[in-house]
Amino acid sequence: MQSFLEVQGLKQAFPAANGAGELVVFDNVHFTIERGEFVCIIGHSGCGKTTILNVLAGLEQPTAGNCFIDGREIHGPSLDRGVVFQSHALMPWMSVRGNIAFAVRSKWPDWSRAQVDAQVQQFIDLVHLQGSEDKKPSQLSGGMKQRVGIARAFSIQPKMLLLDEPFGALDALTRGNIQDELLGIVQQTRQTVFMITHDVDEAILLSDKIFLMSNGPRAVLAEIVENPLPRDRTRATVHHDPKFYEVRNHLIDFLVNRSKTFAAA
Repeated sequence: MQSFLEVQGLKQAFPAANGAGELVVFDNVHFTIERGEFVCIIGHSGCGKTTILNVLAGLEQPTAGNCFIDGREIHGPSLDRGVVFQSHALMPWMSVRGNIAFAVRSKWPDWSRAQVDAQVQQFIDLVHLQGSEDKKPSQLSGGMKQRVGIARAFSIQPKMLLLDEPFGALDALTRGNIQDELLGIVQQTRQTVFMITHDVDEAILLSDKIFLMSNGPRAVLAEIVENPLPRDRTRATVHHDPKFYEVRNHLIDFLVNRSKTFAAA
């Protein structure tokens, strides 16, 4: 039976700087994601995490390999995938409402004004931005901008959400609050998510599976860790589960001691 997302033999290479041969970022990457799963991918800089996400988003063409979502091969960007980057990428001349409405109208161009407004408000409420609907991005804090980006991505009801370190530039308190918001939204919507993070604790809190990439160049998907913690975990309770430290120590051991020992087959 076919998985919701299938990645087969993915490779990305670029011409070497000296003009001789190629620089292989990653090679022979295979994985599957089931519908409704939350997957985090972790690895040191240069292992190709963002490139893999861009391939899934249809923003980059791989050197080799194929990606299928819901039975269809990925060829270019599509509204069946929502993307949130570390930089909020909001249109500065549009309000919160306008930024989200732009995405909604792109997905459903035949909708009436009332239908668009209702959809926009639903996701503004979901990220708790009531009262900020008419503010421009310049009037928002960093955390609020990321909430708008998340609301915009969810508002088109994508088959899959792709997150590229969306909280990396935020202070610890804001980051924690938005992690809670995202966890609640995902638990409510059963959204399929692929997320890049450098934060081990964040990966354990949010994900069902954690993909571990070896060091680049020629990085490989070295290990897939199943998260044993119950899915109803919260930021306030996750550290009290003894399994949390087992998983955390395993991930840190990989990043510190084992990530450089893998080589492409």
